[in-house]
Amino acid sequence: LNPFCHKTQTPNPNISINQNIKMKVLSLIAALPVVAAFAPNSAISNTRAVTQLEAASIQFVKGLEEKVVPDIKLTRAKDGSSGIATFGFNQPNCFDASTAEMGEVTGMFLIDDEGEMSTTDVNAKFSNGKPQSIEATYVMKSPAEWDRFMRFMENYSEANGLGFNGAK
Repeated sequence: LNPFCHKTQTPNPNISINQNIKMKVLSLIAALPVVAAFAPNSAISNTRAVTQLEAASIQFVKGLEEKVVPDIKLTRAKDGSSGIATFGFNQPNCFDASTAEMGEVTGMFLIDDEGEMSTTDVNAKFSNGKPQSIEATYVMKSPAEWDRFMRFMENYSEANGLGFNGAK
């Protein structure tokens, strides 16, 4: 089951849909495999839900929310002591001519109601001299950083229609 996609199935009528999703996510986090990924889910509409989860965003230029939803690959040490999240953005809006006046890419900023996480490990890929994509890597060096990142991802995935695919 995909806890980020099943929003209408509620096994217990006394539990709200959001509580059910949170319970599934907590179960997922507890049993997360060594390698996993978040990716846009075609079963969910690309229109954003207007909820408190809208607060979760990714920015490359401070103040400019990235509209492109990335593919995200997660790797975690077997002992849970560290992890890496690799983000892939195809044609991100920070490359658009209309956003050039906002500033330059200075890093990747993961922003939600708890605060901000950031990395400067951001690389652009070019084709024929034009930027095509961005790959960014966020390193988590402790179980607490992993847990914080997963809370961000829960909010971001809800707001942007991402689905979770476990390791195969």
